[in-house]
Amino acid sequence: MLIGQRKTLILDILRRDGQVIAKALADDLGLSEDTIRRDLREMAAERLLKRVHGGALPLAPELPDFSARRSVSPDVKRQLGAYAASMVRPGRTVFLDGGTTTAEIARHLPRNFAFTVVTHSPTIAGELEHHPTAEVVLIGGKLYKHSMVATGAAAMAAISLVRPDIFFLGVTAIHPIHGLSTGDFEEAAIKRHIAQCSAETYVMVTQEKLDAVSPCHILPVTAVSGMMVPSDMTEASLGPYHSVQVPIFRADD
Repeated sequence: MLIGQRKTLILDILRRDGQVIAKALADDLGLSEDTIRRDLREMAAERLLKRVHGGALPLAPELPDFSARRSVSPDVKRQLGAYAASMVRPGRTVFLDGGTTTAEIARHLPRNFAFTVVTHSPTIAGELEHHPTAEVVLIGGKLYKHSMVATGAAAMAAISLVRPDIFFLGVTAIHPIHGLSTGDFEEAAIKRHIAQCSAETYVMVTQEKLDAVSPCHILPVTAVSGMMVPSDMTEASLGPYHSVQVPIFRADD
């Protein structure tokens, strides 16, 4: 097998299983472990995967700061935001996570009936300053500046007092095996708690977050009510998520 074919196979295994074990792959292919380890080192240098002891894991996505993320895939985020906002119904309580995609939900929320928005993000609350019908509840706590959200015990206690009808969850990575994840332990705990308090949870997924793993686990993919994806995301890339029976909603549906 040529080196290019091996690397393609390694990426396929990462996508399917969420990890590559160097010894097992070497045995399967009838090659030395040194050959597989060399392939993994080269692929790590090419930023195709993350080397770990004994093998490899999917690469964690980069975590640019909040301001930088505003310029990433703005059209796709607007599409996802408009679709998610269309799910809001009169009188409902909606929890909006922090992030640039959820900011687009805030901008597209209906303006012809009343509902309540709960958020632990001051930037999301600010988006709704002039919204005519949304009652806004802002959760306080220790500010995690990277995502501009409140974390910590105070935020956790306040979230325990609300029962949102729907939670729009933001993540930095989603993987069919390793689930939903983000880059900060406390932020992951807050997201998990909001989901546990909410009747339904939907996660918004852009292409760069798909099949990736960040350091801090939030939930398994099967714990959400559905994934919201851009209209142009291919069926091939969504296949593993269909396999674990996660409902998928295209933003053009």
